[in-house]
Amino acid sequence: MANKKNFRCDGTYMISTDSTDNPKLYARVLRDGRESLYLEYYKGYKKVFNEKTGKESVKVDRQKEQLNLYLWTAPRTPIERQQNKETLELARMIRFERGVQFIEDKEGYKFKKDRNINFLDYFQVYIDNYTKKDIRMVQIALQRFKDFLNETPEYTKFAKSIKPEQLNKDMMLAFTEYLQSRSVGEGAKSIYQRFKKVIKYAIEHDVMTKNPCTGIVIKIDENILRKDVLSLEEEQALINTHYDGENPNIRRAFIMCLYCGLRFCDVKDLTFANVDYSNKLLKFEQNKTKGHSANSGVIIPLNDGLLRLIGEPTESQNKDSLIFPLPSYEMCLKALKRWVKRAGINKHISWHCARHSFAVNILNNGANIKTVASLLGHSGLKHTEKYTRAIDRLKEDAINSLPTLDLSTNF
Repeated sequence: MANKKNFRCDGTYMISTDSTDNPKLYARVLRDGRESLYLEYYKGYKKVFNEKTGKESVKVDRQKEQLNLYLWTAPRTPIERQQNKETLELARMIRFERGVQFIEDKEGYKFKKDRNINFLDYFQVYIDNYTKKDIRMVQIALQRFKDFLNETPEYTKFAKSIKPEQLNKDMMLAFTEYLQSRSVGEGAKSIYQRFKKVIKYAIEHDVMTKNPCTGIVIKIDENILRKDVLSLEEEQALINTHYDGENPNIRRAFIMCLYCGLRFCDVKDLTFANVDYSNKLLKFEQNKTKGHSANSGVIIPLNDGLLRLIGEPTESQNKDSLIFPLPSYEMCLKALKRWVKRAGINKHISWHCARHSFAVNILNNGANIKTVASLLGHSGLKHTEKYTRAIDRLKEDAINSLPTLDLSTNF
């Protein structure tokens, strides 16, 4: 929200900070403690005939559009503050799109035709207005595309500026090969998927006329678990390891993920309201599938050790307080790598490895695959099956670790 609310006499205030915005984003204060967001278009001047006086006057022509989006006037909890942030980001994206459409309608041409658009700048504007949880991956997609242009001799001339129509199929083929040379496992595919989202968005908004990515895919075997996992012994070694300057919340959160299979985006948002202490249950909705799947809800039984790890709200906290107040993902990952190294574990461990480790270890201890799928919040068994293949590989490695039998003298 704007730092300072300059209220007008009708109880509204402007959120837009750029005087050139058209439409501008406004908020109207409601009686129920919320603020209703709307757009106000400036359409020039119009002549108005006054029937009583018989005279014409000139008035500013303005038009309003209600967005049916609402902010909390005085957010009291972290959840309400996060809701305000996400709602405001969505409203700003809508304002940007309406502004482009307004120019097109008013001036009678497509935005792309009379503007020398730099696709790299367009990509950045897309990110600036992006509100979904995978924004970090979208940012990586832009950076990888810039790296590709800089490091590929054929395309270095486009390193600073490239028009949308200059993206072609040959370039996309080279880009996908570059991605696969830079990333392991599903990384290249995930980055390319985000890149294609921006291309699709540009086509839908008439910035591009042809999709250069059509027919170009990155294929991987999704049933192979490529990330490293921690064994139960390695997990215990990690728990036993401390170092100067460690962040206790990062430590607690990662251990929670190891023993519950949580994603980073879910553990960072957990509040004490998600814990049913009397029935020893953790209940939450997965951020990744919330609003997109009927199976986004997850219920995980908690043992006494996990309940101690979670704790209870202090006097300065309430049920809506975060259980694990964490810094940024980048800071958490940096701390995790330092922790793993101090524990003497020679593996490439990311935060998501905790989820994989949880699945592999409980399957290895005899858990049913359907139970594991339910605990992980999978809607079916397709994504869980890769863990059973990992178990088979671990068993094969265990057998192969035995000394070679020399039976030549006995048969």
